[in-house]
Amino acid sequence: MSLFRTILVADDEPSIRHILTLVLTDKGYDVRAVADGEEALRELATRDYDVLVSDVRMPRKDGLTLLREAQAAHPALTVVVMSAYGSQEQALEAVSAGAYDYVQKPFKPEEIVFVLRKAEERERLLRENRRLKQGGLPSAPQGHILGGSESLHALLKQVARLAPVDTTVLISGESGTGKELIARELHTRSPRAALPFVAVNCGAIPGGLLESELFGHAKGAFTDARTAKRGLFSEADGGTLFLDEVGELPLPAQVKLLRVLQEGEIRPVGENRVEKVDVRVVAATLRDLGKLVEKGEFREDLYYRLNVVNVRVPPLRERREDVPLLANAFIHRFNRELNRESPVEGLSPEAEALLSAYAWPGNVRELENAMERAVLLADGPHILPSNLPERLWAAPAPGPTGSNAGAMPQVGSDLSLKRAIRELEESYIRLALRRTKGNRTRAAEVLDISHRALLYKIKEYGIDPDAEAERS
Repeated sequence: MSLFRTILVADDEPSIRHILTLVLTDKGYDVRAVADGEEALRELATRDYDVLVSDVRMPRKDGLTLLREAQAAHPALTVVVMSAYGSQEQALEAVSAGAYDYVQKPFKPEEIVFVLRKAEERERLLRENRRLKQGGLPSAPQGHILGGSESLHALLKQVARLAPVDTTVLISGESGTGKELIARELHTRSPRAALPFVAVNCGAIPGGLLESELFGHAKGAFTDARTAKRGLFSEADGGTLFLDEVGELPLPAQVKLLRVLQEGEIRPVGENRVEKVDVRVVAATLRDLGKLVEKGEFREDLYYRLNVVNVRVPPLRERREDVPLLANAFIHRFNRELNRESPVEGLSPEAEALLSAYAWPGNVRELENAMERAVLLADGPHILPSNLPERLWAAPAPGPTGSNAGAMPQVGSDLSLKRAIRELEESYIRLALRRTKGNRTRAAEVLDISHRALLYKIKEYGIDPDAEAERS
């Protein structure tokens, strides 16, 4: 699949502009031709281009000046220069200044096509190299999605079947289950892996700006559009675009999205021309799109176009056996991120039992936050129940058949031990601050907890150490 879509040709000879437009258009490129460097710069400011093919000698603004100004304004632009006999020295100077290559006039049109193909391959390798250097996502099966539960294995088998094809996928699941991770896994295992993965949360962008973000806009399309903007579909060209919370799309954007899915083309806001894009769309939602269709809030034709294949990500309560594995992975990560001098080794049996019994309404995201807090507060080598959020202490444990029938009364159901522990802990902290006249370091020593844990609890309980010091 081609990385380059749009090409700007700058040459003062009408015959060159004409033949290159014909040949490159025939090869599937979207081509625009201008007569000089000044016109080329104006066009580059109006619309995004992948490649500039420019003559070295032109009136008003020569190719070298055009090259420098164009690359300063558009660093990702690939430039190929053309040089007539006698201007090879300038062509070499252009290559030294950042042009990819040069072609000597007269030339066969196929020479330009060959150079473009080489430039595309170089860009593909550069992107793959950047992806690998950034650590990216492991390419090994199940390399970054942890778990051994049957429901997760079934999900990953489905992902493996869908990844090699370009079928549109709708990922459904509760908040925090890891829908974006599944979308990334689809991309990583696909032939598009070396190309961009672009994620956008449709619910986080105001409706009035969403079309511009997705499809781009022309210069002057609206009040603040001082320059042309490349949309996210263009950014993802050749790769995958992940539309999270797709149910939040306003109706005008839904119409445009349907056109992209059907025709493979976009029209930037304020632009008369359409642009071809090759993008695999993966969408996600926690809302019931079928019900939105019934209410008239989501287009029925778009719903069926997105929901070619539905992938459901199971909530954490349906894969409880994965909880300890995920918890330990988060512990090791937060040991590094929080620079623990004495790393936490793992969970105590009591803490693991609490984690496994809890329903995790916030799913993996909630578990991640709980482990960050626990690693921050832990004083010893293991996470203890007291290091976990209080909501876990009062959570009813599932009975042998998934119900609470016949189970022992749970902590907090009548006698609130968690409230008593909280009140006792707060009173001890206040007393220690009074005895040490607000000195947090000495108070931590008196309480036999780490200074970091004390600061966290002071914030949690809303305690003012200076006010406690005044009461001493």
